[in-house]
Amino acid sequence: MARSRQKRILVAGGAGFLGINLCRALLKDGHEVICVDNFSSGSRDNLELLAPYKRLSVFEHDIRQPFTANVDEIYNLACVASPVQYQKDPIQVISTSTDGISNLLQLAVKTRARIFQASTSEVYGNPHTHPQTEEYFGNVNPIGPRACYDEGKRCAETLCMDYHRVHRIDVKIARIFNTYGPFMQPNDGRVVSNFIVQALLGCPLTINGDGSQTRSFCYVDDLIRGIRALMDSPRAVVGPVNIGNPGEFTVLELANQVLELTGSSSKIIFTRLPKDDPIKRCPDINRAKRLLNWEPNIALTEGLKKTIAYFDDLLRRKDAASDAANAELIADNGLGKAREVTL
Repeated sequence: MARSRQKRILVAGGAGFLGINLCRALLKDGHEVICVDNFSSGSRDNLELLAPYKRLSVFEHDIRQPFTANVDEIYNLACVASPVQYQKDPIQVISTSTDGISNLLQLAVKTRARIFQASTSEVYGNPHTHPQTEEYFGNVNPIGPRACYDEGKRCAETLCMDYHRVHRIDVKIARIFNTYGPFMQPNDGRVVSNFIVQALLGCPLTINGDGSQTRSFCYVDDLIRGIRALMDSPRAVVGPVNIGNPGEFTVLELANQVLELTGSSSKIIFTRLPKDDPIKRCPDINRAKRLLNWEPNIALTEGLKKTIAYFDDLLRRKDAASDAANAELIADNGLGKAREVTL
């Protein structure tokens, strides 16, 4: 998507899964990109992809501390996004969502930059309304094990709206639904990457519960196109806007598709459903269609083929010892358990 002029853009969380895909898209369009990441979940290896681009600066920094830069736009993608990851350090997660966005909003006040907040479908919790519209206030347990992420993102939306009303900051809020694609980490605990890596390594595919819970999976290229469309929208379009694929699949259906596409003989095993795990998750994207002229166009089968090819190449480039270590980790009850995709 070509821009009318080149901009100086800060991407917080730029070394993560979404961040690296966004940075690449921005750099391809000729923008100057400042990637800020504390590498708690982002990968330095991912940044090798961006080495050819000369208009990239990388800063190792935790956005819970103030950061100063003269920029035109700010994308906030910083925060771990897998239940396996964020439950390891829930205090850091909620602090990143609240203190982090506060610091970036203060930077936006100083520079008058337009700011994008990556919110999440998790703000809807375990929804009573289906599919979820932006008008739905959600059903979130504020003291549960997932609350550090769910409530952190809800609070971040509140801060964005308060800065918008008080300081007239140009704010854009997207509620991102389950996203997958290249540059996911192989052991980050997200359901798509878990299933694919487990299948490629011949390990059992682990499903939480009976697999009847539903998710809607959006390929990362569609997602990046959507959030950039929101960032380029008129000032009056603030959001929140759901960005996701409304195609709804059960987790068991996803597992079977992965087995079929990889040709794996792996078995499927079932484990206990985690507390507060959403039973249904599907976006209503009518607002995105109307305001952004956006909707996804990559079907799940097509996206899975691209993602499987990425992980197959990644695993092939690892030596035998690394493959064995990965297999042990993913087969274990920890990171190998299937978890819902969030941001």
